[in-house]
Amino acid sequence: MGLLSEGTALNWEETKAQADHVRKHGIKQFLSQYKKLAGRQKDILYWGDEVEYQLVKFDPKKKKTYLSLRGSEVLARLRKKGLEKPETAASTSWHVEYAEYMVEGTPGAPYGGLIAHFNVVEANMALRRQEIAAELEKDEVPLSETVYPLLGVGEFTMPPAKPTPVDGVSCSLFFPDEAITQSHPRFQTLTRNIRHRRKEKVAINVPIYKDVNTPSPFVEDLSAYGDDGSSAAAALPDHIYMDAMGFGMGNSCLQVTFQACNLDEAKTLYDQLAGMCPIMLALSASSPIFRGYLGDIDTRWPVIAASVDDRTREERGLEPLKENRYRIHKSRYDSIDSYISPLGKCYNDIDLTLDEELCKTLIDGG
Repeated sequence: MGLLSEGTALNWEETKAQADHVRKHGIKQFLSQYKKLAGRQKDILYWGDEVEYQLVKFDPKKKKTYLSLRGSEVLARLRKKGLEKPETAASTSWHVEYAEYMVEGTPGAPYGGLIAHFNVVEANMALRRQEIAAELEKDEVPLSETVYPLLGVGEFTMPPAKPTPVDGVSCSLFFPDEAITQSHPRFQTLTRNIRHRRKEKVAINVPIYKDVNTPSPFVEDLSAYGDDGSSAAAALPDHIYMDAMGFGMGNSCLQVTFQACNLDEAKTLYDQLAGMCPIMLALSASSPIFRGYLGDIDTRWPVIAASVDDRTREERGLEPLKENRYRIHKSRYDSIDSYISPLGKCYNDIDLTLDEELCKTLIDGG
């Protein structure tokens, strides 16, 4: 998602004032780089993975677990030790993630294109787990579970933290601001700005799994959590309701990044992955529980897409367009719309939302 460096993030009103400038100049910079690099050939295959770990604290006496809010502390120690080691595919690198109970680990340098590099992957993942475990307390474990089943249920963090429904960053009924990482201002700013741009909290509705004991319809009394009525209006019957970015970005996943040998190969690889990734998502489905309830889905993708959906009511088609320019058909963080390789373009059959001026700039730029 880009290099994280320290700085002061802009709020939504400040960002909005600069949005057109950033958009237009970003495309100019892209075209400048495209002209320099589009013809580059014979880059070797580089690739790497990112794994996100959740720090889980066990209380055997109470037979309970908690998410440990020590991510910043643990990350600082891991990074300090990392400075003492060379950056190789056999070493490790540690990075900040969205939640204060999370740490992200990658190989110290990308893997290469030789078959021998595949033999390094499992050992490197094991090394990462050993390194992070060494920085934890005796009752803490680094888990790579996709969704913590009790995320947002009561006091689920250690130390305990309470949500602040009427103020703060997320204004969530369930997810406290203390659970957002303290290591970098970007994530709290993203959380607040998505809410401000949208002009209301995000609304994540996951179908609930119904058995003989499930009320029909299933409707929660959200006033018990301090709801002012807005959450009840956003929650759907027979759905598990969640209201904060943390319910998506506070989950864990495995990500893989590739460098192809040239632009054409990269486009072809992109299109092939467009078909393979949903299959891999189904095969690795591991998210049956959200906010303590059994859901009728088992992947986190629709949850993370909804958790960062910054579209206004106008852009979602719920009100006529007045302040906004376009109806946008899905969250910006979602599945892809188009194939981009010469062979794949013939399969494009989705009407796209286009900024004609910016499209012309790109086309004129080649």
